[in-house]
Amino acid sequence: MKAIILAAGIGSRLGLKDIPKPMYEINRKPILEHNLLLLKQHEIKDICITLHHRGEVIQSYFNDGLKWDVKISYSYEKDLLGTSGALKQLEEFIGKEPFFVVYGDNYTNINLTEMLKMHMNTRPIATIAMFDPEVAINCQIAGGKISLDESNNLRSFIEGNNSNYKGYVNAGIYILEHKILNYIPGGVSDFGKNIFPKLLQEGIQMKGYITNDYVIAIDTTEALEIANQVAGSFEIKK
Repeated sequence: MKAIILAAGIGSRLGLKDIPKPMYEINRKPILEHNLLLLKQHEIKDICITLHHRGEVIQSYFNDGLKWDVKISYSYEKDLLGTSGALKQLEEFIGKEPFFVVYGDNYTNINLTEMLKMHMNTRPIATIAMFDPEVAINCQIAGGKISLDESNNLRSFIEGNNSNYKGYVNAGIYILEHKILNYIPGGVSDFGKNIFPKLLQEGIQMKGYITNDYVIAIDTTEALEIANQVAGSFEIKK
């Protein structure tokens, strides 16, 4: 199975200049390496990493992935394309089978195997990993409030933090069917702001995979400190 790791973002809130945001270290490993090891743990070894700011740092560190027993290719974005816009230049890599999309600056130990089992039961156009901020242990609210029906079908998706709205929170991991590319326009677009709301408006089925596993978006120095404090509790080995 294939996966795309989105690693093209600029870590401006972390004050990063010399390295890409996903290369910031947690427990002496780049965030991106933790994501790579998570995918490998669940037998997902054909991986494409998107690049932009200081992409050569990522490419030099990971090369072809042989060191980690995975196969890595790269997709360079001259201009940032957004979380969904990045996929439009990866149609050949994606092919026709379901694939994972992983946000490269998130730190998590989500059970990808169980998530995939759920997706394959009904094959919705998208299965979105999410957590309940009221009950999930060690989870940090990262934006994107979601509501589901009794069968875990998406009913609403609101991007961004909103204290007046209670719901599940986007964990930054998706399983997508290749046909979702038909709904992604050329240029810049974002799953949370553009694509998922559009699919809901058109009545297209999407599912939510609820997890109580650890999820934290490394968007601030405080989040990075928290991640380093808990890293040893679920360290993924090479």
